[in-house]
Amino acid sequence: QVQLVESGGGLVQAGDSLTLSCAASGRTYSRYAMAWFRQAPGKEREFVAAINRSGGSTYYADSVQGRFTISRDNAKNTVNLQMNSLKPEDTAVYYCAATYNAVYRSSTSLRNYDYWGQGTQVTVSS
Repeated sequence: QVQLVESGGGLVQAGDSLTLSCAASGRTYSRYAMAWFRQAPGKEREFVAAINRSGGSTYYADSVQGRFTISRDNAKNTVNLQMNSLKPEDTAVYYCAATYNAVYRSSTSLRNYDYWGQGTQVTVSS
């Protein structure tokens, strides 16, 4: 089992950058594939990005491709989401998620992930 705690959210202006971090507990962190999801007010939670266990493969939603970068540090039990060129439509609560299964380009459903953090708010003003 793994516990996830997100940090790094805040209020920024359009065009700014922000880095989210997710700290995971447990000595088996490297066995989990990780992902970020987000949920805007009144909308369903949606996939943002995923990374496999080694960090060698990453996957992104079309809406963030080229602007966001997911990375992980297995020595520090962390996964980060570097967000550049932020837009007002990126405003949401961002959630970290983990799964013991492998992830693929198709691993965009909430059902693919077993563990979730509590979320961190990102607000982008225009």
